[in-house]
Amino acid sequence: MCGLMNRITERFRDLRAKGKKGFVVYIGGGDPNLAATEALALGFDRIGVDVLEIGVPFSDPLADGLVNQLAAQRGLESGTNPPKLFETVRSIRVHSQLPIVFYVYFNLLHRYGVERFIVDCAKAGVDGLLVLDLPPEESGTYEALMASAGLAVIYLVAPTTPDDRIELIVKRASGFIYYISREGVTGMQQKVASNIGEMTRKIRTHTDLPIAVGFGISNPDQAREVAISAEAVVVGSAIVNQIAAAGKSVSIPELVARVESFVKPMVDAVKSL
Repeated sequence: MCGLMNRITERFRDLRAKGKKGFVVYIGGGDPNLAATEALALGFDRIGVDVLEIGVPFSDPLADGLVNQLAAQRGLESGTNPPKLFETVRSIRVHSQLPIVFYVYFNLLHRYGVERFIVDCAKAGVDGLLVLDLPPEESGTYEALMASAGLAVIYLVAPTTPDDRIELIVKRASGFIYYISREGVTGMQQKVASNIGEMTRKIRTHTDLPIAVGFGISNPDQAREVAISAEAVVVGSAIVNQIAAAGKSVSIPELVARVESFVKPMVDAVKSL
């Protein structure tokens, strides 16, 4: 990937040039199996998703609500681990250039070897990492290793993040800023947070990176409402719920068709702005 523009950066640059908003999907890797993860990724590309976040299954996903915790458990049960996920991304790359982010806990990088994990991500065709529990102040050589591999360093900003810390975080990020619109863990909500516009304006005073807003968005109206204030909308738990409901009871093509029909109206709502 070195020498090439990062796919995430390129996608957001193209969206900005067209005056369009982005749609980001989160799914658990290997839920219900890795063949389904690959087929879903290609399906998301077909219906206009802009970035795919894949959760790397972990035994103790503290930032996740129950829906995504159970997805991580199903991923572990299907035998999913980082090497197998790298193989899946390589297979996706044969057919698709959809930007891919790994959503991962630092313990997995630490055990695998941080530098080796980053290099293997780049070789497989991963475009960025969102390390849930790695604050910039404690990142050590992580950011330099990511830059040399051509990967985007995606950091989180929360509603409770003070101004001076927002400035520190966004200056050390690349690709996009992930704004968590609610305190607490991931999960679906009845309505979107009321202060998204105010917070995205505050973040923009410190950076011109695109802002993707997630946590709690689960239908087209909510997605469209959030997209008014942000460069992109992230939907995770609501999609993971659809995958869980279908589970292993349907074929992979049927699973993909069901998930596509759920996601497409949200993509269309965001793209209609």
